[in-house]
Amino acid sequence: MITSARQSFNKQFTSAKYQFLLADLNSSYNYKIPFRVAETPLFIARDFKNKLLKGAEEIIDFIVQPNFCSLMKDAIPQHLSVPNETPHTLFLALDFAVCSNAKGEIVPQLIEMQGFPSLFGYQDFLGNKFKAHYQIDDAWLFHFNKTSNQYWAELKKCVVGNHAPEEVVLLEINPYQQNTTIDFLITQEKLGIHLLHIGDVIIRERNLFYLNNGKEIQIKRIYNRVIFDELLQQKDLQTPFHLTEEVDVEWAGHPNWFFKISKYTMPFLKGSAVPESRFLNQIETIPVDLENYVLKPLFSFSGSGVIFNVKKEDIENIPIAERKNFLLQQKVHYEPIIQAPDGLVKAEIRLLYLWPDEKTRPELITNLARLSRGEMIGVKYNKDKTWVGGTICFFEN
Repeated sequence: MITSARQSFNKQFTSAKYQFLLADLNSSYNYKIPFRVAETPLFIARDFKNKLLKGAEEIIDFIVQPNFCSLMKDAIPQHLSVPNETPHTLFLALDFAVCSNAKGEIVPQLIEMQGFPSLFGYQDFLGNKFKAHYQIDDAWLFHFNKTSNQYWAELKKCVVGNHAPEEVVLLEINPYQQNTTIDFLITQEKLGIHLLHIGDVIIRERNLFYLNNGKEIQIKRIYNRVIFDELLQQKDLQTPFHLTEEVDVEWAGHPNWFFKISKYTMPFLKGSAVPESRFLNQIETIPVDLENYVLKPLFSFSGSGVIFNVKKEDIENIPIAERKNFLLQQKVHYEPIIQAPDGLVKAEIRLLYLWPDEKTRPELITNLARLSRGEMIGVKYNKDKTWVGGTICFFEN
């Protein structure tokens, strides 16, 4: 994966140039991005791109089969089921670690998956900023088969639908206080929709409303960014709306798909890019080689509760009745392959899909990536390190 594109970028890179990039990112919306932006994008050669797409399509083959929903019937906690579920997810994210296999080949391995929106707005913004600050050949693309204008037109069709933009809200818990606020600001500007705190939703019988400059506006469609795991932790949150009410509203991303396409799905999958995963309650004998596994709670978000170095007592301490809510997943070997000025860096790649109503399968539209020098991808494993953080892939066309 070290190509002429990587060498060209590294020759252009300076610390001062990186600071100019950050200043541009932070000033464009008068908002300082709270997470670390990596110094570099990834440049993905055609052969690895083909491996990624093959692994992803094998996973999608399972998701689109007619009995998928029946297989996932136990994925949704009963008290969190939302009425009026859509026939399929609108959004799909597949996270792959860049790994090496027993033969020493560089291969993708599925780490997470979600039927939930990701940073669709920010990734377009970031990709174009890298192109503005560096000379990146037009043969390398960060969207798939679309210009930025076409990309936003497709997003608008999926998120806004047939409604006036003011009748559509991006719903979140305190949207101006989230780590992903930059994505919300970009999406609000590009689509013309309203950012709305869930506590500010007004319910009147089966209808939802919000106030905008004193004017009450009916909500016809919700671009949902509320994650139940976070919502349930907000003990002091005052809100009349909890997503689970019977109301007349359309969903741009129905909340049930957050559970149906998730860690819960992984034990059902087989494929070239899928590590072995099993529900903890279905394991009769604890493996003796636990160093080769990761223990994950099914219903947590952003890596919370994951045990990377699993010990026998970690499993034994989980009550038997609760083990159905945990996953034991085969550990993958991240292969450092991104050439930084002072060494090699690990990477994860998230492929982002839209699934419009008229399509039979999700459509790959863009991507994001995360770089790491630590044991795992994540802030706490990369403190005080450089060439780590969130970024984007440019794929060889």
